[in-house]
Amino acid sequence: MKTFCGRANPTTGALDWVEESEEYDYHQEIARSCYADMLHDHDRNKKYYEGIRAAVARVKARGERVIVLDIGTGTGLLSMMAITAGADLCYAVEVFKPMAEAAQCIVEKNGFSDKIKIINKHSTDVTVGPDGDMQVKANVLITELFDTELIGEGALPSYEHAHQNLMQERCEAVPHRATVYAQLVESELLWSWAQLQPVEVEGARLVPPPAVGRCAGAHAVCDIQLSQVSPASFTPLGPVCTMFTVDFSKPVSSAFQAHSSQFVAQSSGRAQVVLSWWDLDMDPTGSIVCTMAPSWTYQEPKMAPWRDHWMQSLYFLPVESQVTEGEELSLMVCHDDYSLWYSLQPRSQRGSQTEAPPSRPCCTCQAHLVWTRPRFGELNDRRRTESYVSALRSVLREDSVCLSVSDGSLLPAFAHMLGAKKVFGLENSQMSKQVIDEVLEANSMKGRVELLEIRPEQLTSNDVGGEQISVLMGEPYFSTSLLPWHSLFFWYCRTALAGLLRPDASILPRSASLHMVAVEFQDLWRIRAPCGTCEGFDVTPMDEMVQRSLDFRESREAEPHPLWEYPCRALTQSAATMTFDFTQCLPQQPISSQGLLSFIREGRCHGVALWMEYHLTDDITVSAGLNGPINEQGDCEWSRHRKQGVYFFGSPWEISGDGRAAVSYSFTFEPSLGDIRMDFSVTSQ
Repeated sequence: MKTFCGRANPTTGALDWVEESEEYDYHQEIARSCYADMLHDHDRNKKYYEGIRAAVARVKARGERVIVLDIGTGTGLLSMMAITAGADLCYAVEVFKPMAEAAQCIVEKNGFSDKIKIINKHSTDVTVGPDGDMQVKANVLITELFDTELIGEGALPSYEHAHQNLMQERCEAVPHRATVYAQLVESELLWSWAQLQPVEVEGARLVPPPAVGRCAGAHAVCDIQLSQVSPASFTPLGPVCTMFTVDFSKPVSSAFQAHSSQFVAQSSGRAQVVLSWWDLDMDPTGSIVCTMAPSWTYQEPKMAPWRDHWMQSLYFLPVESQVTEGEELSLMVCHDDYSLWYSLQPRSQRGSQTEAPPSRPCCTCQAHLVWTRPRFGELNDRRRTESYVSALRSVLREDSVCLSVSDGSLLPAFAHMLGAKKVFGLENSQMSKQVIDEVLEANSMKGRVELLEIRPEQLTSNDVGGEQISVLMGEPYFSTSLLPWHSLFFWYCRTALAGLLRPDASILPRSASLHMVAVEFQDLWRIRAPCGTCEGFDVTPMDEMVQRSLDFRESREAEPHPLWEYPCRALTQSAATMTFDFTQCLPQQPISSQGLLSFIREGRCHGVALWMEYHLTDDITVSAGLNGPINEQGDCEWSRHRKQGVYFFGSPWEISGDGRAAVSYSFTFEPSLGDIRMDFSVTSQ
């Protein structure tokens, strides 16, 4: 059965009514899941298995039957481990129906269906009793309910309910406890993702609105592959602090709690960011530890296990403050049932123990709701800003009338500072318009730059005071863009505005190009690789379920990833595969491109990386992908500001690098659909 669905097209800006299978969202959920990443995490699996064996042995030593409750069973892997370790019975709870069905198949395939009962419910709906889901309460609790922030997937309420309703009073838990760690640092790089910095333009200074500087920022955690942030990018102001622990073998509370750690500042600097991660102790003695610590905390960083389902966290302090080496400080972490937040105080100002802890920060300036953290970083990138300023300087004249088409952009302010006669800016939302209005007001530009909340196709000559536009400019950046080529929405805007442009109008950027390179991923390949056998258990039904969903559509599409967090090695040269000429209106006919890229390095090719480059003028280009040339080893340095596209091959290709094999590519841009169809294959030359 199919149904009509309204979907916003990020490239055309239109609402497309498309006929979709009623199973589309279901398949997309599975295809984009990271079950494979978890099953490929051998360190996690090994530590869980060791912890489960130890817990089952402790219960057996007490002369009790081992009844296991596995909350969030997924594939049923941990339940099968428990039965193999000697458990008598396992209740495996999984709320996601497709996953519960796959778990049932996996359990049957491995011969455990007589001892593992799959319960397709949320754990808080599970009943106990003769007619209930569980006939008796369990004495071993196994869970994998954690996210990068530890508690963000509702672990605390689930544990709280389980101990109150589903577990025996004296029970074992795997993991046994979690410990949260934090380190206070100063970092110009990381802080640039939280606060707008002043910008120098032609000797003048563009300053952020006071409300932005006073704002505590977005409350959501910034999860990140912290191993990819060089220690040279930050200065530790204190040691790694143990903030709090949670003992999962005892009743757990989901109520608000606050914990603090006192330390002496080891360096002077600006307290800006808290780096945080956690460990799992799989047993009471703490001898079986699964740690999320970044690789640079290891004596041998290459020994650190890679995982994408659990990363590390950044927390931006509500207020930047100066600390002095030797100063006594108190770092406080608060949490409710789903999230954490941090604050810092000198110990001399801590006050009484009854003083109320800080409430969860929230954005009051709206900028942190309009601009994502990578977008803050992009706006604060001085080299990038200089490229746009230089390009604008080359096309502006005293009589220039400028129109900016980008969301939440500083280009209108730059154009005014460079001497444009009149500047207009199109914004896609009231909130975005308000944030840029506040930037203009803080810099005495209100009235000199006019912002319009109008769609490009609805803009009339009256809206721009009867003026003809001599400079149409965009970064381009649009908040609805997911994949690199979604920024081609600028081309649709340029076409819709053609009637308002002077015949000799300058278009900035003049053009854009789509680039590609075939790559070998260090680790990212794991999220799409089938598992087959995991720790001795056959999980092929899950592989088959994921592949069916990929075949539904996803395997023919690229997906967005911030490649600076996921190291890869180029096996071909990078190449521009398509060019889009913004000086001309959008063509009526499709644009196609085909070609070959020869492999020049030996390796295992997992897929293709794709990105856009924007040619502001004939000699100024801004890349949203590679930041520079690929070195001789094939190492790539990627932009931190935008996500790149990744097209994964169905299975990796072993490449000799002798030039006799190549990637064959085919791209077709359909202007009427706003999409780029692509196809790749590896061929012999």
